[in-house]
Amino acid sequence: MALATLLSVAIFLPQQSLAQSEGGGYYTVQQARGASTVSLGGTVIPYKEVTLSAQLPGRVKHLAGIEGDTFEKGALLVALDDSELLAKRNAALAQLANADAQLRAAGMQYNRELWSPQSKQTMGGMGLPNLFDQMFTRPMENFSGNRNQGVERRADLYTSGVQITQAQNAIVSAQSQIQAIDAKLRDAISLAPFDGVILKKFVEVGDTMQPGQPLLVYADVEYLQIMVDVPARLRPSLYEQQMLEAEMDVTGQVVPVRVAQIFPTADSQRHTVKVKFDLPQGVSAPGMYVKVRVPDLTAPARNHPVIPASAIRYNGSLPGVYVEGRGGRPELRLIRVGESLDNGFVSVLSGLSAGERILRNPAHGITSGWSGQTRNAD
Repeated sequence: MALATLLSVAIFLPQQSLAQSEGGGYYTVQQARGASTVSLGGTVIPYKEVTLSAQLPGRVKHLAGIEGDTFEKGALLVALDDSELLAKRNAALAQLANADAQLRAAGMQYNRELWSPQSKQTMGGMGLPNLFDQMFTRPMENFSGNRNQGVERRADLYTSGVQITQAQNAIVSAQSQIQAIDAKLRDAISLAPFDGVILKKFVEVGDTMQPGQPLLVYADVEYLQIMVDVPARLRPSLYEQQMLEAEMDVTGQVVPVRVAQIFPTADSQRHTVKVKFDLPQGVSAPGMYVKVRVPDLTAPARNHPVIPASAIRYNGSLPGVYVEGRGGRPELRLIRVGESLDNGFVSVLSGLSAGERILRNPAHGITSGWSGQTRNAD
């Protein structure tokens, strides 16, 4: 941000009214005491501003509006094509259903092995040979050491338990895949984070995006601020909630501003500190140039005469006033004008002194002699 530094004076009008004038339409120039200030150029910025970027590759299938369109919080601003993600989600749902079926089958197998271990044995021949086999042959195998049915049963139960665990893990894996896909589906859309307006859009429907590419700039323009780079020497004169004045560049209107935030660190190259000022509502727009009057405690106080703005007449681009000369004849004298003050008054940097009498509102076409005096108001 370009830093425009212009020396000015913050004028404090005396207790008595400056509007008093004497007879004959003349006004007695009065002195007003002021503290030195510095006008610093700044830029109007939104109170809140975000840049929405693409989080995954895809083609833009929906764009809510253009620059200047307003939206409420949660409104859909941009959406990318999610057909591939939806297909992956359907596949993950199928895997979840298969894993659930495997879990139920493994549970049934485990229960059968636990409560009916003999039911899996194949029955051969007539019932009597099979009964003889169960009553004599198998016990003799256990007795002779050729077979241990207890170990075999425990192994069968363990195998059934492993199948249950594998089915449970398959369910968790499928659920995790669905959660990851859902997160990407959320990244495929951009919702309004707050009530605001689109300041700038970078895409159109049909554009192909890559992760990190900006989509649009979205901001809250109901409340505005001024961002100013304040020289480090002026930083001690500022504090948060301090009330100052700012001049609009376009209209010239002077409005009150409040120090909203003072950044804790200074720029190591420019030796400036960023400061934000709150603006009244409806006086400006984002991107406009504004001059903020910051007090300069390092400069000595200055005194300037104060006159009504109606007393100034311009000869081309040169401002002048009609001073009461010898014999009461008005004489045109060139002056250097300072700041515009309240109640229609302006300060004079040079050309007048306190106590002189000037025409408050000289008529057009008035004739006078030129005054050769050049008085400094300092």
